[in-house]
Amino acid sequence: MITTPILPIIRQHFPQIAEKQLQDAISEVGSLHHFKADEVIMDFGQYVRMVPLVIKGSIKVFRESGDGREILLYFLTAGETCSMSFTCCMMHKKSIIRTVAEEDTTVIGIPIKYMDLWMSQYQSWKNFVMMSYDNRMLELVKVIDNISFKQMDERLWKYLQQKASATNSNLIHDTHQEIASSLNASREAISRLLKQLEKMGKVKLSRNQIEIL
Repeated sequence: MITTPILPIIRQHFPQIAEKQLQDAISEVGSLHHFKADEVIMDFGQYVRMVPLVIKGSIKVFRESGDGREILLYFLTAGETCSMSFTCCMMHKKSIIRTVAEEDTTVIGIPIKYMDLWMSQYQSWKNFVMMSYDNRMLELVKVIDNISFKQMDERLWKYLQQKASATNSNLIHDTHQEIASSLNASREAISRLLKQLEKMGKVKLSRNQIEIL
């Protein structure tokens, strides 16, 4: 946990949370948490104890199938929160997602008991939650479209673009196996498609690194 004043961070990264009383409330009950790259923030089957407001870094959100396979749903970046966490905490359900720090990441953790209370107290909080749901729903529709209608080469290229956008870097340090797991594909298929992208001049491959050109 990091002992840093929260109020100026809220104003900088979450301008949509505009009510002064709400900003003060978040500053009072929220706490800063730092996660190293690849650290699991929340795992499948855990009860949600806090809702994260991302202020630095990025987070991968995964869903698990009945046979234990995972698929990447979306990335969270600075200024965003996880609407799936809202659903789980407000209904007191165990988590159906896994969240993992894509890079060194810092979040403001809000205790779950304030989620429902603030919905009725603060209009800007209600708007923020509903906008988060809307954004995540669009992301999930894109995931369904990718799985249902796009070939694996298109899904791979989309994944690389999303990853670069989330980390603000054209260098991607995932292994071929990690990408395969995120896309629910075989490592061999991903390696073959990456080679094709390299021949097309879209990427440059090196040991444990992919550069988008």
